[in-house]
Amino acid sequence: MSILDSKKEYRIEHDSMGEVKVPADKYWGAQTQRSHENFLIGVGIETMPKELINAFGILKKAAALANRELQPEKMTEEKCRAITKACDEICEGRLWEHFPLVVWQTGSGTQSNMNVNEVLAARGNEILGKKLLHPNDDINMSQSSNDTFPTALHIASVLIIEKRLIPAVLKLTETFIRLEEENKGIVKSGRTHLQDAVPIAFSQEISGWRASLEKDIELLKSGVEPLKELALGGTAVGTGLNAPKDFGPLSAEKIAGLTGEDFVTAKNKFHALTSRDELVFAHGAIKALAADLMKIANDIRWLASGPRCGLGEISIPENEPGSSIMPGKVNPTQCEQVTMVAVQVMGNDATIGIAASQGNFELNVFLPVMAYNFMQSARLLSESLISFEKNCACGIKANKEKMHTNLHRSLMLATALNPYIGYENAAKCAHKANEDNISLREACIELDFLSAEDFDRIFHPEEMI
Repeated sequence: MSILDSKKEYRIEHDSMGEVKVPADKYWGAQTQRSHENFLIGVGIETMPKELINAFGILKKAAALANRELQPEKMTEEKCRAITKACDEICEGRLWEHFPLVVWQTGSGTQSNMNVNEVLAARGNEILGKKLLHPNDDINMSQSSNDTFPTALHIASVLIIEKRLIPAVLKLTETFIRLEEENKGIVKSGRTHLQDAVPIAFSQEISGWRASLEKDIELLKSGVEPLKELALGGTAVGTGLNAPKDFGPLSAEKIAGLTGEDFVTAKNKFHALTSRDELVFAHGAIKALAADLMKIANDIRWLASGPRCGLGEISIPENEPGSSIMPGKVNPTQCEQVTMVAVQVMGNDATIGIAASQGNFELNVFLPVMAYNFMQSARLLSESLISFEKNCACGIKANKEKMHTNLHRSLMLATALNPYIGYENAAKCAHKANEDNISLREACIELDFLSAEDFDRIFHPEEMI
């Protein structure tokens, strides 16, 4: 029979502090309920990330399997089977409604660890048809919140980067590779300091965007590696109290098998419990990606500015009306969402860095806020990249005529004259052309620096790339 009785409003659960009323239709127990009542901060909005809860499901399954091997008299086959089945249901997203706790709770994440323990015990007992599993004694066997939360955080971070973020970056990279090929042979004016500069091929400009993303993928992969060391096995302060000697290595091996990632036990558990340097390093790579995306999105919306009074060198897809008052206006909205996401990620990076600096003695107690910000950064960037590629980047078109016009109007083409008339004379040509609103050719001839024939012989902007 299910413990979830829809006919009742609540049931009575107890913990070491006494009895607590718990909603009858939820699997959680007394400690979760206390947290749910005591931290009414961001309820229903700033809850513990799903990615972290999923990681806890993986962790608890691995722990049960490791305990089954190391302590079979305590972790019986019957218990292990029920726990692992309930863990699978967490990872399948079937129990999400039973994890209500907010980020703004204890800094160790103890209450979220207990939320998982209580849900698994209740659901496991339901699977067994009898009350056999205890949240602390069985689900939390050989563990502490102090080593499980950092472990879940590392698992979730590795998986979201490798399974969601990197593939999203790769998709946009592939689009830029296609655009490079399609736009070969188109030469345009380069720009530095938001001012005209020497020519550049449009394909070269795109290649800069593409190479930035490829470098970001390298950085993300580098950032992931330190996260694959897991704190599990350190228990409360890093000594491994109440855990079998081989629990850390074996549980890490089980986690690696469940995820397909090469997780290992942390060499120094005292470091693993109190320091979050690996998370800061990995989020730094995420911030680097955000910085590059800010630059790329800004380039694209500048190049697409107009349609008549801006640069207008490219066109991008028109997805929705851009003004409630100006008919026909269309805005670069996908570029705008990318840049907003980028600044959010940069803010998250500041939060993570400050939080990581707050490790005191044997524990850092800013873990939930780091988990929340890290998952938000990776999730937002993944979704932002997919939206940007689908609704903007894939539809970029070069305005060849506008690029050609701007190229031949650029005064910085005077740079090509340096080897023939010298830097200072070339500068005089540029200034005269600008002041008199004439071409460089006309200015050079009027200043008697070159004949018309010599100018035409040496001046070929398309060859300056």
